[in-house]
Amino acid sequence: MSRFIQIVEVGPRDGLQNEKLSLSVDEKLDLIRKLEAAGARRTEVVSFVNPNRVPQMAGAEEIMTALSADLEHARIGLVLNMRGWERCVAAQCDEANVVVCASDGFGLANQGATVRQQIDALAAIAERQAVEGGPPITATISVAFGCPFDGEVSEDQVVAIVREAAALGVAEIAIADTIGVADPWTVRKRIEAARAAAPDTRLRMHFHDTRNTGLANAYASVEAGVDVLDASVGGLGGCPFAPNATGNIGTEDLVYMLERAGFETGYDLAALIEIGREISAKLGKAPASSLARAGGFPA
Repeated sequence: MSRFIQIVEVGPRDGLQNEKLSLSVDEKLDLIRKLEAAGARRTEVVSFVNPNRVPQMAGAEEIMTALSADLEHARIGLVLNMRGWERCVAAQCDEANVVVCASDGFGLANQGATVRQQIDALAAIAERQAVEGGPPITATISVAFGCPFDGEVSEDQVVAIVREAAALGVAEIAIADTIGVADPWTVRKRIEAARAAAPDTRLRMHFHDTRNTGLANAYASVEAGVDVLDASVGGLGGCPFAPNATGNIGTEDLVYMLERAGFETGYDLAALIEIGREISAKLGKAPASSLARAGGFPA
């Protein structure tokens, strides 16, 4: 059980984008540096979206300028379109995570684009990256299990996007339960279908705990052979364009579950718990993660 599970920390991006209180650039940098000191090696640190639409994500370029590049840490920028890609390249992010929504309803609300338009944007970004260079591209398929506007999202919808993204040479694809409606059995089936459609592409899973199934879904993913999972310290998170959106699975909760079972994550659990408590207090809320309340075991 010494298998290593990589946890991509998304707290500085997904964790903060739906909060009423916007943190300063210095406060975001402090969070990022503490998370990296606690073991985060891949961290989604910024989002290249219009700050007029998502003011919590303002200051992306300033954050990247302040973070000294090193070989141990990959700083990921979220990208929705070509303008976001250009900003991501200019800011010298280590990775670009391009989002494609699985439904037209969510795509139009979140990005002002249909699924087809978003796939075309991903293709244009991939082509430009191949010609001009730039950071490696990953893709996240959001609302891959259900959409707040269109309802159920079918396996076929997700597999079609996986197949096209893989054909573009995207090396890693995340399947995201953006509004927290998935169950472990559907998660396993969707992973199997995605793997069949793109056998050479690494899969990553992204779960929100809206309906208290997040850790169960993470467990199902690991059992299905997935080695990369997203999580957010303190269980923070949510999407401004998803009604009743709540947080991601807490990084400390996921680390506890995996390491209790004998998996390796490379994180300092005690440090994560403290960071989750601290950032939640700064945002004026109780931590959503269970470990922030109960602590680890043995104490």
